[in-house]
Amino acid sequence: MISIENLVKDFGDVSVLKGISSEISKGEVISIIGPSGCGKSTLLRCLNLLEEPTSGSITVDGVDLLKPKADVAAVRQNMNMVFQSFNLYAHMTALENLTLAPIKLRGTAKEEAEERCMDLLRMVGLAERAHYFPHELSGGQKQRVAIARCMAMVPEIILLDEPTSALDPTMVSEVLAVIRKLAQQGLTMLIVTHEMDFARDVSTRVLYMDEGTIYEEGPPEQIFDNPQRERTRAFIHGVRAWSYAFSSPDVDLFAMHGEINAFGEKQLLSRQAIYNLQLLSEELIQLFMPQLRKGAQFEFAVEYVDTQGALNAWLKMPAGLQNPFDAAGKKVREGDVGEEDDGKEDDEIGLVLIRNLAATIEYQETGDKAQLTFSVNQEPSKQAV
Repeated sequence: MISIENLVKDFGDVSVLKGISSEISKGEVISIIGPSGCGKSTLLRCLNLLEEPTSGSITVDGVDLLKPKADVAAVRQNMNMVFQSFNLYAHMTALENLTLAPIKLRGTAKEEAEERCMDLLRMVGLAERAHYFPHELSGGQKQRVAIARCMAMVPEIILLDEPTSALDPTMVSEVLAVIRKLAQQGLTMLIVTHEMDFARDVSTRVLYMDEGTIYEEGPPEQIFDNPQRERTRAFIHGVRAWSYAFSSPDVDLFAMHGEINAFGEKQLLSRQAIYNLQLLSEELIQLFMPQLRKGAQFEFAVEYVDTQGALNAWLKMPAGLQNPFDAAGKKVREGDVGEEDDGKEDDEIGLVLIRNLAATIEYQETGDKAQLTFSVNQEPSKQAV
């Protein structure tokens, strides 16, 4: 029903949409999610030409909107939009806001339009406020009137641009309930939203946008339960991340620990969790000191998953190094001529310390890269070293 090909939108020197392409079938309910400023609302506004695209094509029900002779007005009558700021006419009652477009644009008789629009107000639970003016309605009621007004033109496509973002939290649920009801009626809907539970419930497909592109798309169970790409995972799980790269035995531990401390304080981690991260980084550096002396590249990374309260860490390194935590207890120093026994006791103590600091430890190799993954304990170690 909607075909978007290589859609670009620039505002001066700033590129907001960077080659968006997507196919939307009739009856799909598409939720568009992503961080603020990634182009979600601009994409929606380009679809009905409230914003003129810089390049690309938009085809709606067989009509290429960007061709000079396209009947954009006719397409807009079939593709209505609900705005985050309601956009009701202040000098008209709720009912008059609904009947205006059918009477003026479709030539519907006033009595027929009023009868139809009263049914719509009943659908959104506001029939008793049909003759109220917008200033006499709450924010949630205004948005429900705006949704009913959108339906008054009997559209096949509805665009909803963050319909709950301007509402008090107590009013959000009443508006989402109305949108859920519409989603069950077989309409084609595109919804820009920050309500993740709502997007999971109503969507047939979710588009995750980042930096002006569709970064990942898929069914809700993929995007919310098993996102495939890193930035999608970070957004969905409220992940906050930090990393520190090093390739020398003379690692600046003071700087590294200072950054860990700053990261931990920003995420409101406990002092014990911060200390455990600092100790883990120091022990890993000592464990891989022979490789650092040879100039191997390492990166210590940390992420805090806010929604789960989970603290994870990685040591990223070149593939081919021995995993010091495998069942055979192989040493990372193995193969270093003249150093087989050097520091052996220290390494064993370090391994015990690291095991006490992490609930789980996993090792993976992919191509020329390898990493150790740690689920970091946030409480004092229960096992003495």
